[in-house]
Amino acid sequence: MDSNLLEQLFSAANLFVLPFWALMILVPNAKLTRTVMASLLPIATLAGLYLFLFITSFSNVEGLEAFSDPNLSLGDLAALFANPHVTATGWVHYLAFDLFVGRWIYWQGQDSGLFTRHSLALTLFAGPMGLLSHLITDALGRRLMKAEETTKEEKVMG
Repeated sequence: MDSNLLEQLFSAANLFVLPFWALMILVPNAKLTRTVMASLLPIATLAGLYLFLFITSFSNVEGLEAFSDPNLSLGDLAALFANPHVTATGWVHYLAFDLFVGRWIYWQGQDSGLFTRHSLALTLFAGPMGLLSHLITDALGRRLMKAEETTKEEKVMG
């Protein structure tokens, strides 16, 4: 693949995800955000780009063999990622999965009323940390809601 096209696809993918993150983080309760985030099309679009990059980056047998090698070493993997095409493919993989996880966090927050902006921001910049943040926030939120319900029940009965 032409390096200019690869650079354009890489840049386009980076820009493509930003409006979705901005909506979820900045205006999570807006009707526009709910409408846009109800669709899986943005994630499917990234998955399609990933598939295209994956197929074109491993057009040689050596690349496919390296990834299917059960004894793949960290050094071998680093050598593969030294190729800009492989790096772009991996980056789009991150973008797609981070957006998928972010969308899940967003909808969990919408359904439960849980605050998610901090977890979404972390997911945008450091996917697994954002997911962990959300899981902790969700667990604490559930515990607090349960404690509040218990307190209300005690007041009614007492």
